[in-house]
Amino acid sequence: MKKIEAVIKPFKLDEVREALSELGVSGLTVTEVKGFGRQKGHTELYRGAEYVVDFLPKVKVEVVVASSLLDAAVEAIIKAAHTGKIGDGKIFISTVEQVIRIRTGETDETAL
Repeated sequence: MKKIEAVIKPFKLDEVREALSELGVSGLTVTEVKGFGRQKGHTELYRGAEYVVDFLPKVKVEVVVASSLLDAAVEAIIKAAHTGKIGDGKIFISTVEQVIRIRTGETDETAL
C-alpha cells in the first residue's frame, strides 16, 4: 500500500477529488495548509500599507491506495491539479506498512 500526499492549489480540490473517485478511491483526507516554494509569496496593499505575504494557502490531500492503483492515482492527481503555472504543487509518495479500520478490525487493503 502507498500513501500519496499532494499539496495543490485550493481551487483544484474538487477536480482532484472527482478524478480519484472515478478510479474507485473511496476516502481521502484534506487539510488546509500554508507554504511556499519557488512561488515565494507576493506583496499586497492593505489600508495603504504594503506588506509581503510569505505563505500561500494550499490544500494537502492524503490518500492511501493499493500499490497496483498508485500510478493511475498519481496520474489522475497530476491531470486534475495541473494549471501550467508556478505553484501547482507537489506529490509525495511513501510506503504504508499496515492499515487497521478501528470499527471492524479489518486490516490492510480490506480496511481501505
